[in-house]
Amino acid sequence: MNEPVRTLLTGATGSLGRELRPRLHRAGHDVRATSRSPPSETDDHAEWVTFDLKDGTGLSDAVTGIDVVVHAASAPRGDSEAVDVRGTERLLEAAATAGVSNFVYVSIVGVDEIPYSYYEHKRAAERIVERSPVPATIVRATQFHEFVFGLLDGLSWAPIWPLPIDFQMQPIETGEAAAAIVDRATLEPAGWVPPVGGPEVRTVGELARAYRDSRSARRPIVPVPVPGAIARGFRAGEATCPERTMGSVTWKQWLEKTKTDSEQ
Repeated sequence: MNEPVRTLLTGATGSLGRELRPRLHRAGHDVRATSRSPPSETDDHAEWVTFDLKDGTGLSDAVTGIDVVVHAASAPRGDSEAVDVRGTERLLEAAATAGVSNFVYVSIVGVDEIPYSYYEHKRAAERIVERSPVPATIVRATQFHEFVFGLLDGLSWAPIWPLPIDFQMQPIETGEAAAAIVDRATLEPAGWVPPVGGPEVRTVGELARAYRDSRSARRPIVPVPVPGAIARGFRAGEATCPERTMGSVTWKQWLEKTKTDSEQ
């Protein structure tokens, strides 16, 4: 009988991490989950440890005895330079000392084309992973349905919705992205692998209208012309990978499911 793969999961309390934990467990991984503040109520899918990517506290202990690291921790609304760049660098140093067999880095489609500061930090982290002596796998995913929902839900109170309606996105269900990442969490590193995208490329205008209809809202959507290189990248579809439509849950299906779940 094969020994279970000992896997360290960072970002274990995030939206992706919550989907990765049970899937890694079901795939036969012995999961060690990390968080700066582990939840008070845990399940049997993981052993919880505390560490901090910003200052390196607990990193060495966390990677001791680990075969595979799935690095899903990120700070899109925080200090992404400290967490995503310097934190990834610290984690790789610890992984090198521990003899990790595969460092799976989760990134985002378009980080090399769209000059948004968070994306630039994700791209910098990719380069650090590439240069590291630790064997690695880099997998990019498109934005999650939850991310798009959060943006639109934050506007739901407003009498009008000013939006860059021509931006292109390809949202994917988080669990489907997690399943694709788990497939890469093996003892054999794969380097750069094809990206993971949702089933449909849609404009922000189309996503917003579907959201509005699902909530029976009557808010007018007002096109906002956004200048600059970041906007050009999103308009040109640089945040999408239409040739890699891995997911099956569409935006409308996801909206209906979340609406049904909230009503139960």
